[in-house]
Amino acid sequence: MELKRVVVTGLGAITPLGNDVETTWNNMLNGVSGAGPITLFDAEKFKTKFACEVKNFVPTDHFDRKEARKLDRYSQLAVVAAKEAIVDAGLDNESINRDKVGVVFSSGIGGIDTFDQEVGSYFKHEDLGPKFNPFFIPKMISDIAAGHISILYGFRGPNYGTVSACASSTTGAVNAFDLIRLGKANAVVTGGAEAAITIAGVGGFNSMNALSTRNDSPETASRPFSASRDGFVMGEGAACLIFEELEHARARGAKIYAEVVGGGGSGDAYHLTASHPEGLGAKLVMQNALEDANMEPDMIDYINVHGTSTPVGDPSEVKAIKEIFGDHAYKLNISSTKSMTGHMLGATGAVEALACVLSVKNDIVPPTINHEEGDDDPELDSKLNFTFNKAQKRLVRAALSNTFGFGGHNACIIVKKFEDNK
Repeated sequence: MELKRVVVTGLGAITPLGNDVETTWNNMLNGVSGAGPITLFDAEKFKTKFACEVKNFVPTDHFDRKEARKLDRYSQLAVVAAKEAIVDAGLDNESINRDKVGVVFSSGIGGIDTFDQEVGSYFKHEDLGPKFNPFFIPKMISDIAAGHISILYGFRGPNYGTVSACASSTTGAVNAFDLIRLGKANAVVTGGAEAAITIAGVGGFNSMNALSTRNDSPETASRPFSASRDGFVMGEGAACLIFEELEHARARGAKIYAEVVGGGGSGDAYHLTASHPEGLGAKLVMQNALEDANMEPDMIDYINVHGTSTPVGDPSEVKAIKEIFGDHAYKLNISSTKSMTGHMLGATGAVEALACVLSVKNDIVPPTINHEEGDDDPELDSKLNFTFNKAQKRLVRAALSNTFGFGGHNACIIVKKFEDNK
C-alpha cells in the first residue's frame, strides 16, 4: 500500500504570547516572556504565585453567553484556535466531504477548572444535598474539545482526543498523520488545549516541587539549560494545525506551510514523573520518528526540545540528542520555546509543532530565553547551539519536535519543507 503524503494547510493559536498565530509567532521570535502574576485565582497562599496565562481572553467575544457556560476554559481555547486554523486553511466550505474530515484534539488534564468549581460548590453547600450542574461531566472530560469542534463544523470523520500527559497533542498529531496517510481521512483538525492554572492544578504541581518558585522575577523563571533552573512554569492555551492529504489540498488550491513526514512514540518504562536519566525513552522516540520519516539524522536542522527547565529533564534530553545525532548535534539549532510560553502541558506539543512548521516555512529558529549562566553538567554541552536569548536565521530543511509526559509517555513529530515533486 502506497502511503499518502500529508501537508499542513492551516494554523491557529491562542497562547500566553498572543491570541492568534501572528502575534504568538512574532513574540516568540522576539523572545517575549508570557509569564506574570496569576490572575485566574488568588494564589497568595501558594508557593508559586505566577504562571503564563492567556491574556485579554473574554469568552463572550467568541461565544454567546449560553454557549460559553457549556464549555470549560480549555474547550473555549480549543475552539478559538481551531476556528483560526480552519479559516486559515479555507477548510470550512461546502465543497469538502465532511465525512472524511476528522478531529483529533487533545488535552492532558481536561476541564480541571470545572472540576474545581463543582466539587468546591458541593462541599460549600453539602448540607443542601448533592447538586451538580448537568454540564459538569461533559464540560470536564478531556475529549470534549474534539467533540465541540466536530459538532460546530459538521466534521464526521474520526473524532477523539488523546491523553498522554504533556505528550498528548503530539501523540494526537501523529495519530492524525497516520489517519491521512493510511487513507482514513482527507484532512484532520489536530491540536491541543489546556487550562490548568487553577487551585488544584497549581496546588498539585506545587506539592510535587515541580514548579519554579521564582516569585520575584516570573518573566525569567523558565530558564531551560541554565544552572539556576528550579522547575517549570505553568502555561495555558491552545494550538491547532490542519493536516491534509496532498492531492486533496492541491485540488482545492490550498496554501501549504510544510509537509509532515514522520512521527514516533516510546515509553520510558522507568518512573511516574521523572524522565529516564540516561534519556533512553527520548533516544528511542527520536530514532523511531526518523525511521518513520526515512530520514538520516543529518537531515534535521532544528529540534524544538521538551526543555521544561527542570534539573533532571533538561540534561537527559540533551544526552539523547547527542547519542542520536552524533557530530551533527553540533550543527543543529536546539531551542525550548517553553522559556517563553511556559509549559502548556497537553497543549504544548501542538504549540511546538506549530513553531516547527513556521521555522521550516520562514528559515528562522525561535530562541531559548532567560539564559544567564552555563551549567557544569557535562551533558549540557556548551558547544551545542541552544539558540540562547535571540532568534537565529538559518536554512531549516526539517524540524523535529519532542514532547515527554508523566508516566514516561514520549512523542515526536517531524516536518520538512514542502517540495512539489508530483
